[in-house]
Amino acid sequence: MNTRLIGVLMDNLGSAVFASVMALPVIVFLLASEVATVSLVVWAVIAFSLAVYRYWLISVYRLQYDSYEGPQRQLFADRYGWTWGASGLIWGGVTLLVYLQASASSQFVCGLLILGQGIVSLGSFSSYLPALKSYLSSLTASTALGIVVNLGLNDWAYVYWHQTVALLILLGIFWHLTYKMGVRLNAVHRSSFELQFSNEELIESLTQQTRASLRAVAAKNRFLASAAHDLRQPVHALSLYADWLVTEPEMAQDIAPRMLQSTRAINELFDSLFDLTRIDAGNYKVHLQSVDVPKLFEELVTQFAPVAANKSLRLRTHSRSRSIWADPVVLRRILGNLVSNALKHTSKGGVLVGLRQREASLVFEVWDTGVGIAHEHQMAIFQEFFRVSQHQGTEDSLGLGLTIVSKLTTLMGYQLAVSSQEGRGSVFRVMLPAYTQSVAAPDPVMPEVVLSSEFGVLE
Repeated sequence: MNTRLIGVLMDNLGSAVFASVMALPVIVFLLASEVATVSLVVWAVIAFSLAVYRYWLISVYRLQYDSYEGPQRQLFADRYGWTWGASGLIWGGVTLLVYLQASASSQFVCGLLILGQGIVSLGSFSSYLPALKSYLSSLTASTALGIVVNLGLNDWAYVYWHQTVALLILLGIFWHLTYKMGVRLNAVHRSSFELQFSNEELIESLTQQTRASLRAVAAKNRFLASAAHDLRQPVHALSLYADWLVTEPEMAQDIAPRMLQSTRAINELFDSLFDLTRIDAGNYKVHLQSVDVPKLFEELVTQFAPVAANKSLRLRTHSRSRSIWADPVVLRRILGNLVSNALKHTSKGGVLVGLRQREASLVFEVWDTGVGIAHEHQMAIFQEFFRVSQHQGTEDSLGLGLTIVSKLTTLMGYQLAVSSQEGRGSVFRVMLPAYTQSVAAPDPVMPEVVLSSEFGVLE
């Protein structure tokens, strides 16, 4: 904040220097025949030199410091801040030349000029209170000093003591009121910058939200386009089979299984789309309860054993005799999608589903001896409708199974990881936090020998 206020100070400082330069010839002309010439010339030279020096400082600031908002500006203010107090001393020193030395009219005009310099300082220095305080204090102190010194040198001092006291009191009031006004103006400057910062943050937030909305719309458009593409294929096939059945009803025995396959593909796509929609909308309800792991694995084997047998693959499980705290529907959906994905991309060997204890967490693992996943695709496989080109099994894949797995694991607070080598297979790991565990009976650890010999070493 201070660095920006220093910037405002330097932007406004030119007007104060200009005002002092304009007042300088007026004072010289006014006092040329009323005060000592040497004293007037010395004062004028010092005042003019300081004004030139301050103009030079403004140019230095704009060339070297204006583009920075960090400690460089503060360093500049600390290094050259003495010029503000020096300027106040010079202009207050006019009193030493004129008080009780010049005519009453000249004293009055000079007093107005000094007052004007103090008022001009409000607009120039109020943005940075140290500068305002330094200038006002120096101006008031040198003015008071000039009054007191001249009063002491005057033979008729006792005549003017009451007006001198009044002037000193007015000087104190002038300093107090001017500084208080400067404090209020400084508060206005600060409020203006705080409002500007708030507006910038609001604009940045709106910009980010707009970009996020545009990205979401683009992603949704890609999602719908991919969904429409995948839906069109089985629907078109179903239409062809229906036309074929109308023209050749005797082929019903051959056509019916194909129609059933297309119908299942459509149902699978709609189920996946509905799952994704519910998860994204926050409407996917989670119901935690005790889940028996061996029973869960039995259900998975019952569901996918025909698929594995149809491809001559081995589907094995390795369960620990324990129960865990989880949502059985969500957990079955996660593991089921991983097993389904493994079977689709495996042509020989088999798939192993297991549970092992790793430090404070439980880890479900799904191993396969399939085609594997290239390193550059291992993050992209969790995107909607992503399918690795030329991978065996991807032609019938919807590209949504792993997306649902990723979203469901995030929903449950699980961690999902994948390790894979092309041509050797893959292993997907779902890591459950400690709170999901309940009392467990000790069981043998999942045998590493079996994994190494049958499913490849992927770790």
